[in-house]
Amino acid sequence: MGTRSEFMRNSWLLLAVAVTLVASSLMAVGQKSDSAQAGPTPPTFTPAELAAKVPSPKTDDVKSVDAIVRAAYDSISGPAGARDWDRFRSLFLPQARFTEVGKGKDGATFIISWGVDEFVRDAGVAFAREGFYENGIVNKPDNYGGMTQVLSSYESRHAPGEKPFARGVNSFQVLNDGKRYWIVSIFWDSERPDNPLPAAMAGK
Repeated sequence: MGTRSEFMRNSWLLLAVAVTLVASSLMAVGQKSDSAQAGPTPPTFTPAELAAKVPSPKTDDVKSVDAIVRAAYDSISGPAGARDWDRFRSLFLPQARFTEVGKGKDGATFIISWGVDEFVRDAGVAFAREGFYENGIVNKPDNYGGMTQVLSSYESRHAPGEKPFARGVNSFQVLNDGKRYWIVSIFWDSERPDNPLPAAMAGK
């Protein structure tokens, strides 16, 4: 009886250990499954880490919403030739987007979207051919917390004092990280006969 009793105790002990191991394995699988379902953690940056990814800005360019919008126009304006692309890049998040929506001659809607490097490449080609000057007409900001959207009507010229060859509205998304302002994206559409500037955005 003693031997049989000891055998039974050992059997129950082995069974308890096995159940514990199985339960632990199931919990680990569940945790991995939950982690997989949650997906990868998005990248998170401190203001200092963002600042290290772009050229150092001019302090006056990034001190306010008005300043950074004005600097964006100024940095792309000038006679035919190169631009100060370091200044330009210093205004934008490294992941910033530039998006144009419009209509072609056939009336079909088109959408073009660039990253910073793509915009610098394509704009650089255009600016090398002829002068380009763009300025804001009316800026209308809306703020919430650390973000601001600015609807900024604009006019574009090939030389100062000329009649604008294009007008439209830029939508600037601007971020305040507590130390400086950043442009997150610019989204724009141009004026057309079927898409005139609203009176409130047309200026005088």
